Amino acid sequence: MKTAFIGLGVMGFPMAGHLKAAGHDVTVFNRSPEKAARWVEKHGGGARPTIAEAVAGAELVVLCVGNDDDVRDVVAQALPAIAAGGVIVDHTTTSATVAREMDAAARAAGRWFIDAPVSGGQAGAENGQLTIMAGGDEAAYARVEPVLDAYAKAIRHMGPSGAGQLTKMCNQIAIAGVVQGVAEALHFAKRAGLPTDDVLAAISKGAAQSWQMENRWKTMSEGKFDFGFAVDWMRKDLGIALGEAAVNGARLETTALIDGFYQEVQAMGGQRWDTSSLVARLEK
Repeated sequence: MKTAFIGLGVMGFPMAGHLKAAGHDVTVFNRSPEKAARWVEKHGGGARPTIAEAVAGAELVVLCVGNDDDVRDVVAQALPAIAAGGVIVDHTTTSATVAREMDAAARAAGRWFIDAPVSGGQAGAENGQLTIMAGGDEAAYARVEPVLDAYAKAIRHMGPSGAGQLTKMCNQIAIAGVVQGVAEALHFAKRAGLPTDDVLAAISKGAAQSWQMENRWKTMSEGKFDFGFAVDWMRKDLGIALGEAAVNGARLETTALIDGFYQEVQAMGGQRWDTSSLVARLEK
C-alpha cells in the first residue's frame, strides 16, 4: 500500500521501518529532517520536506506525533493531499474528542480517520509486538488492519470514532494502579528486611503476578528507571483520562492520587524516568 508515516520518534521510527520491511511503499516526514534522513538511510523509502508532499497520493497515512494539537495540525495539512478514500491512522495517544473531530473532518473530505493508540512501549515498537486498539469506521479499519499487522501482536476494533482512545485510557488507568502496587510491595519488602529477589520469586507465581512485576521489580529495586515510557508522557495520558472521567462521571480516585505521585517524581527531576520510578518517591 502507498503509505506515508508522520512522526519518527522512539515509537514511529521502528514502526515505519516494519511497514517498509513488509513491502509497503513508505514515504516519511519528521519535523526534524535529520531523523527522516536517518530513517531513509536505514530502511530505504523516501522522505519529503513537508507533510503535504509526504502524503501526496497516499492510500494510508500513519501518525505517531505528540498531542491533540499536533494531530489537528498534521491532519489539516494531510487531508487535501491524500488519495480520495484514503485512510489516516493515528497512533498518538490523544483525547477522544480530537479523534471524533478528525473523523468528522476526514468524512467531510471523502477520507477516513481511525484512532488507533498503541500499548507496548519502545520495545514493542522495535520488536513489532504492539497492541493496537482502534476506533472508527469498521470498513475503513478492515482495509488497513493487514497493514498495521506489520508491527502488532494484537489489534482490535473497539467501536466508533474515539473508542480506541477511550480503551487506551483504560489501559493507562490499569497500568498506573499496578505500578503503584508493585512499588509499595517492593518498598515494604525492603523495610521488612526481606530478600527482594526471593519475594519476587514467591509472589510473581501467584495472584499478584503482572507484567510490571515480572519486568520491572528487579530494575526498580536497583533504582534503574531508563526503560522506556517516561513520567512526562504518563502524566499526559492520565490527564486525558481524568479529563474524560470529569465528563462521563467515572470515579478515578486512585488514578488521581497516582497522578499526584507522578507529579512528585517530576519534582524530583524524574520527568524522563520510566513509569516504574514511582518507587523512587517512597525511598527518597
